[in-house]
Amino acid sequence: MKTAVSIPDDVFEDAERLADRLNVSRSRLYADAVRDYVKRRDPDAITAAMNRALDAAAADQESSDADLHFVSAAAARALKQVEW
Repeated sequence: MKTAVSIPDDVFEDAERLADRLNVSRSRLYADAVRDYVKRRDPDAITAAMNRALDAAAADQESSDADLHFVSAAAARALKQVEW
């Protein structure tokens, strides 16, 4: 979809330099940036990612008391960093 947006000149110039450095089109850069922005702020996506990480950790290791403590502590740290 084509759309028009207004952004500050300095942001545009930074984006142009980054697109050149990454060898991607301006459209690709903006689409990736917006996709990432939305994904990082979707509470359901954050929860799903945490659940996948915990499932993977549980599948990779035997669930001992020490492992469970580590996973719980890691989950608590991750939750403190999320914007709710």
